[in-house]
Amino acid sequence: MMSTIMWTIAIIAGLGLVLAIVLYFIAEKFKVEEDPRIDDVEKTMPGANCGGCGFAGCRAFSEAAVKAPNLDNIYCPVGGNDVMKKVAAILGHEVKAKTPMVAVLRCNGTCEVRPKTNEYGGYSSCRVMANLYTGDTGCVFGCLGCGDCVSACKFGALSLDPVTGLPVIDEEKCTACGACVSTCPKNLIELRNKGPRGMRMVVECRNQDKGPAAKKACANACIGCGICVKTCRHDAITLENNIAYIDFNKCKLCRECEAMCPAGAIHGINFPKPLDKAAVKARIAERNRKEKEAAAAAKAAEDAVAVPADALAAKPAAKPAEVPKVEVEVKMEEAPKQSK
Repeated sequence: MMSTIMWTIAIIAGLGLVLAIVLYFIAEKFKVEEDPRIDDVEKTMPGANCGGCGFAGCRAFSEAAVKAPNLDNIYCPVGGNDVMKKVAAILGHEVKAKTPMVAVLRCNGTCEVRPKTNEYGGYSSCRVMANLYTGDTGCVFGCLGCGDCVSACKFGALSLDPVTGLPVIDEEKCTACGACVSTCPKNLIELRNKGPRGMRMVVECRNQDKGPAAKKACANACIGCGICVKTCRHDAITLENNIAYIDFNKCKLCRECEAMCPAGAIHGINFPKPLDKAAVKARIAERNRKEKEAAAAAKAAEDAVAVPADALAAKPAAKPAEVPKVEVEVKMEEAPKQSK
């Protein structure tokens, strides 16, 4: 009995040793050589594995960075410029610093200005709710308030305000990974430049209905009047589908659009002083008055220069002097008669 057990153990151990040797040689034969720089790059990553870079995780990002000829289209939003400098040093590439970005909510439809028209009793999820119907308020474009973006954020940068019913973004914690952007079924969150000292202009509305319908659904809605487009002197604002949009790359933060917006849909964020709308409107009116006066003066000057030429053109041409008629009398003298 003992010998049988011993033989069984010996056979199993020998078989395991043989299989281990076979597996070792197979692994050596078919092993894939991996660039050691991948591990070096991965060590510099924040390890969030959020997917904000467009890859499955930090490991996939490291592999793509090593294989890429340059880092122009590869960027880690969580690590930012500091991490990218380290990655560039490992790979021997140059990297351009990018402007820091932050998530921004483009909806200001609080519970006070956007009352509910029905009660939703289903599963608490924005995506589920959006697939079932348009929402529990009159605005079909507004925030649903179930907090999917809050759950998607791995950095605790979002929270749901129980008073307004809207998500609140903590700029200090936001890494601009884009998880909340891809999660929102209404496309209400976008990544925008933080701006100098965090200042930026945003149209906090996505309602594409026409003015009266939009205002009926939400008191803070953009009515698509286009006054902001006409006011902006930097071509930073466009109007499409009854909704205004501010291009943060062109915006000069003058806040004139915010002062002139009759609906109050444009908001300045993180400005040190509150906006004096009356002063800004007076400044715009004075500027417009001076421009009109300058245009009128220029037109008058053009007309003054054009008068002599017009006068000459209008003056009738002088008639040529008439040659006096001279009557010449020709007397026919009779020829003398010849004598016979």
